[in-house]
Amino acid sequence: MLILAIETSCDETAAAVVRDGRFILSSVVSSQVAIHAEYGGVVPEIASRKHLEMITPVIRQALDETGVALSDIEGIAVTRGPGLLGALLVGVSMAKSLALACRIPLVGVHHIEGHLLAGFLEQPVPFPFLGLVVSGGHTHLYRVDGIGRYRILGRTIDDAVGEAFDKSATLLGLAYPGGALIDQLAQSGNPQAVKLPRPLLHDGSLNFSFSGLKTAVLTHLKKQSALPQGQELSDFCASFQAAVCEVLVKKTVAALQQEGLTRLVVGGGVACNSGLRASLQKMSNERGVELHLAPPKLCGDNAAMLAVAGDAYLSAGCQDDLAMDATATWPLDQVARWEQLP
Repeated sequence: MLILAIETSCDETAAAVVRDGRFILSSVVSSQVAIHAEYGGVVPEIASRKHLEMITPVIRQALDETGVALSDIEGIAVTRGPGLLGALLVGVSMAKSLALACRIPLVGVHHIEGHLLAGFLEQPVPFPFLGLVVSGGHTHLYRVDGIGRYRILGRTIDDAVGEAFDKSATLLGLAYPGGALIDQLAQSGNPQAVKLPRPLLHDGSLNFSFSGLKTAVLTHLKKQSALPQGQELSDFCASFQAAVCEVLVKKTVAALQQEGLTRLVVGGGVACNSGLRASLQKMSNERGVELHLAPPKLCGDNAAMLAVAGDAYLSAGCQDDLAMDATATWPLDQVARWEQLP
């Protein structure tokens, strides 16, 4: 099946053409990072307006790059939620308009579902597996028994890990978005230089909390006469990243043991972090865990990742009607489409 996928959940306007839920024919992403950098974070109203401006040219480019016409498209997959409601509405409205005009089936896909299955575009992973999604808006652990069959095991109770990276970077005087800058600086730093907390590490749950770590960063910096520079800054970034990675890896190990799983899939924007990838690979080697890390090009928000689930649903005759609406909050384990799949 030839799928047109559309993603507008936050600050990237994206479209992709994917065949059979596996083969990316085109993937176009228009980022708003430079626009929101002035404000130190994503401004929802500005994001929505930029999506309105870019959605048509992005879709046109995705089609043009493959030489595919709208009449060749056999189905549309669009991010229905969760995300910024105004931003989501742009993508959902466009998807419904195209589905109506071209008389092709439409399905709304969960944003986290897209991240969980992004790696399938390069190599399918056998079920069941443990899924770890780490991004600017999400930090979740899921047991995945098949497409559409998800059970949440743990989640952040406050800040997502990507948000903690970016907000801590701002406190350090780094440009937005600062997560990648922390990662870069950490590579030449001493991860034991600064003692930082590991929130909820020993609470017995699989949940995460990163607001306390962010507060610890602020408290530490207030005690200093000036913001760290040079090697001191690298050391601080390495210490912060080490704290984050230790929590993520140890909670993941606990989830693998609880569920009796030996297969791990990791996706989301923070899955690009070199420290996290190295820590997970080390854990995998030591424990014999089959590790599947989404390739960096598919970690951030993109439309192609939606086509994996979208193709599975539409091929099984599972589609949404034009009454489908965007939803800012949508627990993944309430997707409940698996009963309609073969």
